[in-house]
Amino acid sequence: MEHHEQDNYSAHAERSASSAPDRDISEALCERVRQANADKTPLKVVGGDTKAFYGRPVEGETLSLAEHRGITHYDPVELVISVRSGTLLRELEAALDAEGQQLGCEPPHFGQSATVGGMIATGLSGPRRPWAGSVRDFVLGTRVITHEGKHLRFGGEVMKNVAGYDLSRLMVGAQGTLGVVTEVSLKVLPKATETHSLRLEMTLDNALERLAEWGRQPLPLSAAAWHDGALHLRLEGGRSSVAATAERLGGERLEASFWSDLREQRLAFFGGTDSRPLWRLSLPNNTPRLAIDGDTLYDWAGAQRWLRSDATAETVRDAVARAGGHATCFTPQSEGGAAEPFTPLAPIVAKYHRQLKAQLDPNGIFNPGRLYSEF
Repeated sequence: MEHHEQDNYSAHAERSASSAPDRDISEALCERVRQANADKTPLKVVGGDTKAFYGRPVEGETLSLAEHRGITHYDPVELVISVRSGTLLRELEAALDAEGQQLGCEPPHFGQSATVGGMIATGLSGPRRPWAGSVRDFVLGTRVITHEGKHLRFGGEVMKNVAGYDLSRLMVGAQGTLGVVTEVSLKVLPKATETHSLRLEMTLDNALERLAEWGRQPLPLSAAAWHDGALHLRLEGGRSSVAATAERLGGERLEASFWSDLREQRLAFFGGTDSRPLWRLSLPNNTPRLAIDGDTLYDWAGAQRWLRSDATAETVRDAVARAGGHATCFTPQSEGGAAEPFTPLAPIVAKYHRQLKAQLDPNGIFNPGRLYSEF
């Protein structure tokens, strides 16, 4: 895109951002929050609701951001984009793709109606996360409706701007419990010139050993997953680098769709008739196989593991904690999952959570109980 075309795009986006219908929507949202805070009425903040299964159920009046949508500013040269929370994730990705750019964190959708707000609220990242960064790493700033109904901006739209940056990052993964995020500014990345995926048959122990070795080398890896006797790799980068690495590693050519199917949990491992709870295990790199009965798919070069198991929550979490990690149950309690999906907090950490919640949401109106029953 030529520079003057970028200026026109940005100017149009900023005019769109301040249009009367948009102001009406944001003012209506602020008024709803003010009234709920005054009445101490719980609010269930939702967007596309594709990740409703993630976390504890919330009881409250629905506050939908689905209509608060649109890109407000995009500068492809600076690799920065600002977008409203109700914007469909697929629409944002399509706009970036048109400029040869992408969301580096490769967030899952779990449905066509997935929104940018849901990406921020859950903080979930895809296969590229260990090599490119998490959702939180790409957030530059946010606009948030506080419990008082004030519409405030935190952070900025440039990578060197750090004012208010930490508060913006606090919103990532908070599941809407600290305020209503209405807009987010993100750093984006150029798409790779070349992509090549391959499959190598090998044992788990061999795969973990090879991944540890490759991690110390300048290889163009951007995804690594092991399951059912095979290591799956994605190479991304310059054409010559990718070609040379693919020739060196060997293996069979793998369909690129494997990674989107893994990200969206469409692989056979996640579906079928298996009714055992699904766990997400976050562990240090190179952690050996854990002694937990069940089926495991290894992602993020072994740092993220998907576990299908009938083991109790205590058994799973004790084993993961001993390895220096934590476990999250992705199966809702109503379908046989753990009563507390997220790892219980240590007393000192819980204390800081309570203090933060008391400062940002003293009347407990934002998605109460979504993360933990006490918050």
